[in-house]
Amino acid sequence: MNPPGPAFPITPVAAADATTTDTERDAVLSRLFRDHYSALLRLAVLLGADDAEDVVAEAFYQLYRRWKKLRDVEQALPYLRSVVVNLLRMRLRHLQVARKHATAVVDGVESAESEALLHDDQRALVAALKGLPARQREALVLRYWLGLREAEIAATMDISAGAVKSHTSRGMAALNRALHRRR
Repeated sequence: MNPPGPAFPITPVAAADATTTDTERDAVLSRLFRDHYSALLRLAVLLGADDAEDVVAEAFYQLYRRWKKLRDVEQALPYLRSVVVNLLRMRLRHLQVARKHATAVVDGVESAESEALLHDDQRALVAALKGLPARQREALVLRYWLGLREAEIAATMDISAGAVKSHTSRGMAALNRALHRRR
């Protein structure tokens, strides 16, 4: 599990306020996309997205649309993470409802980009992660794959720091049990 790449470099000229030009905004968004797209894509895959590229593209679109409302450019990356997590929550809820009402069951097939991103040695871990409740999975991925602090995870998931600790602890215990059974 590798820590995330270097922090997104923000120049003083890139502040998200009324003085930011469209060209400056586009330059900052391009750099943000170049530096963090892969990490956001992995986040989406690890949280269970079968359309991870679409989820991340939608997150960047949401940031672009709301750029003028962004008070601090330093919050752009945490905002993107929150959007990815929330989009996946909404999609998973929708899928659960759709599956309840579906008359025919269709076997799901992993997308090619999902399989390409996962190394062989990670498949067992990802399978165990997918078996966790959504909140535990989100907390673990944000903590150990993205290396976020408890406060950042709490803000991303919109829960308290205590709830982050609880979800992380329970998730790790469940992962340990699942991986121990595989051995």
